[in-house]
Amino acid sequence: TEHSSALAAAMPRDRSRSPQRGGASPVAKLSTTGDFEAEFYLDRVPITASSFIDLCQTGFYDGLHFHRVIDGFMNQFGCPFSKDPDSPKAGQGSAPAVSFTNLRNGSLSCRGPGGTIRDEHVSRDSNVPGSLSMANVGQPDTGSSQIFINVAHNSSLDWFSPGPSKHPVFGQIKQGMDVVVKISKVETVQDKPVKPIKMIKVTVSGAPEAVKPRKKPSSSSSSSSSSRQKKKTKKSKNRKKADIVVSSSSSSSSSH
Repeated sequence: TEHSSALAAAMPRDRSRSPQRGGASPVAKLSTTGDFEAEFYLDRVPITASSFIDLCQTGFYDGLHFHRVIDGFMNQFGCPFSKDPDSPKAGQGSAPAVSFTNLRNGSLSCRGPGGTIRDEHVSRDSNVPGSLSMANVGQPDTGSSQIFINVAHNSSLDWFSPGPSKHPVFGQIKQGMDVVVKISKVETVQDKPVKPIKMIKVTVSGAPEAVKPRKKPSSSSSSSSSSRQKKKTKKSKNRKKADIVVSSSSSSSSSH
């Protein structure tokens, strides 16, 4: 369809009414012209959901604007350039290419060049009204920070549909769908809201704790440690000079 070919988005599988296996799903409260809440399918599409949750928790989405709104179709946001609602680059930005925690198993994942993540075409959740789907640039594995919220049943966007659009679903609106629908009906010019609609704050609850990156030793402590090691090595060499001479004839090396 015309909308399908123009859309930049992505998402997973048709079990949107079933709860997360093993416990409650993480939930986000999104505050804009009103509040709405969404749950994330962390058990089904852990990389997609974890990346989005990471961006929420670091404040990435706070202050951005909905840059693309189509009545009867969807609302899209998540471009960092949209912090300025009049930026000509709104819709072209992505997430930072840094690591984040896969909240399902605790491992570290890394966004690729351009801040992208790989497509999770594993869960057959359809792009039903109220579903959250990952936007992309029309190519595989190009999802990043931009997402869209469906306000209609857009099955042509499902990754398991026969069409070219492949957008896996990673969450569902649980409260405040009226706010989402209202946003989709605002006045627009070339799909951009005439009156900017800001995402004021996104707050996540119920998500597992992320892995904290290890701190690298400071240069001062590193040089101090190196100095102490050199002194110990020198003493050791003086004490074991005879041993070194003996073992030199049968020395071996190990590769790690």
